Amino acid sequence: MDKAKLMLSAKESELVTNSDWILTKNQIIQKVKWLLEDVQLKQQEYLKDHGSALPTEVIAVPPKISKGENYNGLPYLVLDYPRFFGKEDHFAIRTMFWWGNYFSITLHLSGKYKNEYQSRIGDSFSLLKEASYFIGVNDDQWEHHFESSNYLPLNDMTQENFKANVSSKNFIKLAKQFSFVQWENAGENLFSSFCQLIRLIGS
Repeated sequence: MDKAKLMLSAKESELVTNSDWILTKNQIIQKVKWLLEDVQLKQQEYLKDHGSALPTEVIAVPPKISKGENYNGLPYLVLDYPRFFGKEDHFAIRTMFWWGNYFSITLHLSGKYKNEYQSRIGDSFSLLKEASYFIGVNDDQWEHHFESSNYLPLNDMTQENFKANVSSKNFIKLAKQFSFVQWENAGENLFSSFCQLIRLIGS
């Protein structure tokens, strides 16, 4: 291996001798976990009264919070609830923290669930546009970033284009992001969007 590749830059040298930034990062991750746990509890309480219209197998799976260090090189935490990931049939609402970027919430439907709800979603264009949602346009349904190759804002689409996207792909992803500038309202915003998505598909 080229020894030059092993040498540290001035910035890297400064960081490798400083433990404070790692400890601070760990504290932030813990606070995000607490935030997602609070959102999860509110979601569960909400579905006790508003989840009867959802598929029983989806509600039967308990919520899950997971974390990782490398979505496009950066740490993340994810809350999936409700969640059902079959071989072809997926139903999930994913609440995500992505370091250096944003919080997001995503409705992810494929297979029989996409078929069941696509008409209702297609007719909800105005509501979703007003609420600043994006729709997934990538062929890979497991990407989560908001670059134009993956998501397009409904504000830039016509209802006809939106409906065409909903019907033509084998999955539907509707997503919304929240800046870290809104940190103090993050839990409330994420839960409010969760309720909106549940009303959308459960009405």
